[in-house]
Amino acid sequence: MASDHQQPALSSFGKVGQSSGEIDDVEEPLVSVEFKNSENYSATAAILPFLFPALGGLLYGYDIGATSCATICLQSASSSGISWYRLSSVEVGLVTSGSLYGALIGSILAFNVADFLGRRRELILSSLMYLVGAIITALAPNFAVLVIGRTISGIGIGLAMHAAPMYIAETSPSKIRGQLISLKEFFIVLGMVVGYSIGSLLVEVVAGWRYIYAANTPIALVMGVGMWWLPSSPRWLLLCAIQGKGNMQELKESAISCLYRLRGAVIGDKASEEVDEILDELSFLGESETATIGEIFQGKCLKALIIGAGLVLFQQITGQPSVLYYAPSIFQSAGFSAASDATRVSILLGLLKLFMTGAAVLAVDRLGRRPLLLGGVSGIVVSLFLLGSYYLFLGNVPAVAVVALLSYVGSYQLSFGPIGWLMISEVFPLRLRGRGLSIAVLVNFGANALVAFAFSPLKELLGAGILFLIFGVIAILSLVFIFFIVPETKGLTLEEIEAKCL
Repeated sequence: MASDHQQPALSSFGKVGQSSGEIDDVEEPLVSVEFKNSENYSATAAILPFLFPALGGLLYGYDIGATSCATICLQSASSSGISWYRLSSVEVGLVTSGSLYGALIGSILAFNVADFLGRRRELILSSLMYLVGAIITALAPNFAVLVIGRTISGIGIGLAMHAAPMYIAETSPSKIRGQLISLKEFFIVLGMVVGYSIGSLLVEVVAGWRYIYAANTPIALVMGVGMWWLPSSPRWLLLCAIQGKGNMQELKESAISCLYRLRGAVIGDKASEEVDEILDELSFLGESETATIGEIFQGKCLKALIIGAGLVLFQQITGQPSVLYYAPSIFQSAGFSAASDATRVSILLGLLKLFMTGAAVLAVDRLGRRPLLLGGVSGIVVSLFLLGSYYLFLGNVPAVAVVALLSYVGSYQLSFGPIGWLMISEVFPLRLRGRGLSIAVLVNFGANALVAFAFSPLKELLGAGILFLIFGVIAILSLVFIFFIVPETKGLTLEEIEAKCL
């Protein structure tokens, strides 16, 4: 196989604002106009291959929303229903962040098993971890078992956030791929709202925290059964075929059958054509040899890693968890009655997140990824500087903080929220996608944990105003990164993205 430096130099991500579709006079990849036209699909048939993987995002969001209420119930003498309710701040932190540390473990596991298991079986394993973790957490007889249950649930989160974007990206028609992967973020936010809502109903019930954590078990079951029923990713099967991991003809026929199920009867005989086109592309792009760990940090995959890991890193270190931490106090300073109830504030913000994510879903395949990123992150910059100014100079004008908070949440959900996950599922070459995406997911959860850990001491040291201004400066750096580094992938097949963007 030709090494990366022997591949045609189809583009460079150093060209300012260059779309991935803008290439110079170089050899074109083996994707023809006929291939794009052969992507016939039924919208109805495309729903379930998106829906069941996206339930992993719903469960992730539910965990975030439910835990904020469950920890309140868990520490209550009257409603906890346990004798060990007097938890220290460290113990509460372990309950809250246990799933986050589990997600880090899941991301590391995904690096080693993703390409062996395939996307479908990884999602089945993820649903099993969700289910087992929820049951152990709900039935926990003591604190240690509770943390173990939270960690197992977190492993499910790490696997789902790794495999779901890949499965959706590899099985979706390119015309609606952006919308479907962005909808996964919509499901995460929807899960948060459901978690906050169920938690608020059960927070004062005796042993309500057990019911809160048990409430997601039916969703985990539906996800597992659904993924068992869905076919494998045709691209993963074809990757196995060209790498000699099975009988070529059998795997090719299996890929055709899977593609027919994924696209519906409307694809007809063109399923075979599309499979042949994908095989030609994979051969042209040099996917026939098994990837080594070292290749992840070389050539095309290094470029993809910079794009993907850079986006999810900036997604976390521009202060999103910190801004939401201040939401109740900001609403309280503005005199809103809901400010006395953090759960209601969370539901309100969750509904705003849902609305703005829906707007991003509708726009992403029309406007493209770069316009949403550049516009949304610009809004984040303005919002963070307004928040910093409020805490430093404008404390007597609470309306500034409320506007800045709502602007930040809306801008984030138009940009980093959905587009970050979308881009990491698109940019990695197929044979390195499993491992590359696992590194990006690990960066995401690792940065999340770092921000959560460092926020309180930094706030004590610098004050909220300075901290938000620092986040604002980081957001400006992220704008520069997006403008110079991140390509446009709208309307391109995954093979075209690899050929033209990397």
